[in-house]
Amino acid sequence: MSTAEPRWRRLEPDERREQILACAIELFGERSYAAVSTTELARRAGVARGLINHYFGTKRDLYLEVVRRMVTIPQAAVDHLPAGTLEERVEESVTWFLDGVSRHSKTWLAAIGAEGVDTEVARILAEADELAADRVLEATGLADAVAHREELRALIRAYGGLVKATAREWLVRDVLSREQVQVVLAMSLLSLVRDTVPRIQST
Repeated sequence: MSTAEPRWRRLEPDERREQILACAIELFGERSYAAVSTTELARRAGVARGLINHYFGTKRDLYLEVVRRMVTIPQAAVDHLPAGTLEERVEESVTWFLDGVSRHSKTWLAAIGAEGVDTEVARILAEADELAADRVLEATGLADAVAHREELRALIRAYGGLVKATAREWLVRDVLSREQVQVVLAMSLLSLVRDTVPRIQST
């Protein structure tokens, strides 16, 4: 009989780290950074406080990781898109984004709202915008576009501004419904890809 450790045990540190991060996402959405203690984070996650330091360093480091998770589009989000039409991929991309925002709306809003007052958060948001430009180009079939590539990335960054503003109209002002936000964001992205990108590339 083998005495080797079961394979699932190798995943425990990653799972524990994700558990701590998930609890931090909840807490930083409920209260401000200053109002959340490391002790409370550990209690919510059901771990010793030292494990937070082990996996993330300081509370500040954990907070920045929460911000990064909230605003960064992972490669998996693009990889899991259906191999269908442009319309289907755009709709699914917008749905993925809105699903994530709706699950953690307060944390997401707090993260993007700290851009003007927190230089480290501003840097994370800027990095996320740059990565999002490449992810969206990939999702819409423009990953290999060479002509005017930086202009195309700029268009997507500008679209990102529309995404944030439109989401605020839904989550903060309660003027637009989620369904309306879906329409605005999907149609705007389709228009950029179909109409604006070809004109940019032809100049």
